[in-house]
Amino acid sequence: MPGTARKKAAVAGPKKTAVKREAVQPDLLTSMLTVITTSLDEDKGEDIVVLDLVGRANFADRMVIATGLADRQISAMAHHIEKKLNEIGIKRILIEGANGSDWVLIDAGDVVVHLFKPESRELYGLERMWGTDLDGSENEVAVGQDEEQD
Repeated sequence: MPGTARKKAAVAGPKKTAVKREAVQPDLLTSMLTVITTSLDEDKGEDIVVLDLVGRANFADRMVIATGLADRQISAMAHHIEKKLNEIGIKRILIEGANGSDWVLIDAGDVVVHLFKPESRELYGLERMWGTDLDGSENEVAVGQDEEQD
């Protein structure tokens, strides 16, 4: 292949490096989920859903999705979760969108929390994207075959 080393590198694309997350201790994961769901329940969060992401995503083991009715409620839920996770020793918590938006993301490492207003939750549909409904073998159809064979 003619060309400079720079052109060859550009054609080859970025280097593939496999980054593996360390498995979280089950006790820590359970306590994190308990703290998060309890805090959301105390703050009147609605439709709290916990999704298992093990084997489906490498950025977290669990995803928690909840709905709040107002910007201030969502912001307060995020800050309460951050405070309560700090109390159990989880220090590196990133919060995006807590300054009055329809969607707040809390990244606590092994658990990712999404707080939505009802309209935004419906619009983005994370439960449909990450839920187990789509993983079942009954939804799989082989390429070139019809769903029903008579």
